[in-house]
Order: sequence, then C-alpha cells, then structure tokens
Amino acid sequence: MVKVPRGTETREAPGATNGEDEVRSHREADARRRVGKCRGTFTTGGQPRRRRALSRDFFVRPTLDVARDLIGTRLVHEIDGVRAAGVIVETEAYIGEDDPACHAAAGLTRRTAPLYGPPGLAYVYLNYGMHFLLNAVTEAEGHPAAVLIRALAPDEGLEIMRRRRGVDASPRADEGLCRGPGNLTRALGITLDENRLDLTAGPLTIEDFGHRPDVVARGPRIGIRVATEREWRCWVAASRSVSGRRGRA
Repeated sequence: MVKVPRGTETREAPGATNGEDEVRSHREADARRRVGKCRGTFTTGGQPRRRRALSRDFFVRPTLDVARDLIGTRLVHEIDGVRAAGVIVETEAYIGEDDPACHAAAGLTRRTAPLYGPPGLAYVYLNYGMHFLLNAVTEAEGHPAAVLIRALAPDEGLEIMRRRRGVDASPRADEGLCRGPGNLTRALGITLDENRLDLTAGPLTIEDFGHRPDVVARGPRIGIRVATEREWRCWVAASRSVSGRRGRA
C-alpha cells in the first residue's frame, strides 16, 4: 500500500500545464462513465446534479430503511482541499445489543459509545488491526445501531484514490478502488481521526444528489460468523464495485 501523507495530496508535478490538467480531467470523466455500470448512477456531460448533505432526520429512522436509502447517495471526504468521493452501492445494517454481530452486543463501552448516538455521526473502528471501517450511526440516541458502508462506485478524486491504494489507472482497477469497507476508507483517507465526525456537515459527509438506482438487492450480511441469516445487506445489483457475492434482487 502506498501511504500518502496528509498535506501532500494537492502538489502537482513541476511544470504541469493547463493542457495536462485538461487531459487529466478527460481521463477522470471517462473513468467515471465506465465505473457507473448501474443505470442512472452517474450524470453525463460533466454536469453534476444538485447535491445536499443528508439531514439528521434521515439517520434517525429505522436502520433497515437507512441502509436501503443510503444506496445511491454519495460519500465525500475532503482533506486539505482535495476531495475524494463515490456513490454508495453496498451497505449492511447492525442493530442493537441483541444483534450478536453488532458491536453494541458488548454493551456501552468507550469503543462502542458512538453507536449510542446521536444519529448521523461517523463510527469508525479498526478491524483486526488492519482496516478502518466506516459506519453511519442511526436511530434515536440511546438505541445503538449503524449502517456499515461496504462499497462505493468512485466518481471524484480518482487520481488520489489510486495513489492511496497503490494501483495504476485502468477501468477494471478503478471499479475496485472502493470495493470493500477497508478499501474504501483507504481510498478516501478515512482513519480513526474521523470517528464521531458529523456526517451531515464538515469534511466527511453523505450527500443526496437525486439518484435512486433501479434495483436494490437484499441478502444476508457477509464477512461475519454470527447472525448470518439476517438479510440486512443492500447493494446495487448491476454495480461492478460491489464487494461481496451478488445474491437475489
């Protein structure tokens, strides 16, 4: 993995010209079109739809509804003026102290405190000492629940994502830049520093830009060993950026 120190991500190569910037812009636009395999996920012609950050009311709802409705929204992270973003194409719900796969099953601890609210906060944790995972806290304060963001279809900042992931540019590689919860946090530069950030405002936000995918599939959660029968995972059936096996729609 290529680690890119914060504060160095906006530097351009010496002698960069406007022509080089234009070529880079065309390449990123082409990559966005090719990774947006699910119909309607991306705009065309370089004209983005109007965007607005999701409100607190969006997250206070039942977690399964939030997990479904986050599909087609856009996760954005800005560091020192450099933005990286992608359309959410896969989520999983984790609900309450009686869900053995939810961290809240251990009760209220220093680590799990963000799960207890308020809704709309980021809950970031280190998984197996290797990967940072990002969750959006849901439901009323005091009711621990969250939605794990499992995969994005990247559409902004592809160059910095490639550097952070240590991969070369290609249509296939770009589709996989944010495939999986650990890969997407690495690509977007999300670490424990973002734990407890407000997802409705600030450098790490989730935006609604008016898109809803044609088909959202549901199925069992993956990557866990308990409560695997609960169909609390949602994903865009046609997306090539989805991290796990594609089940029924």
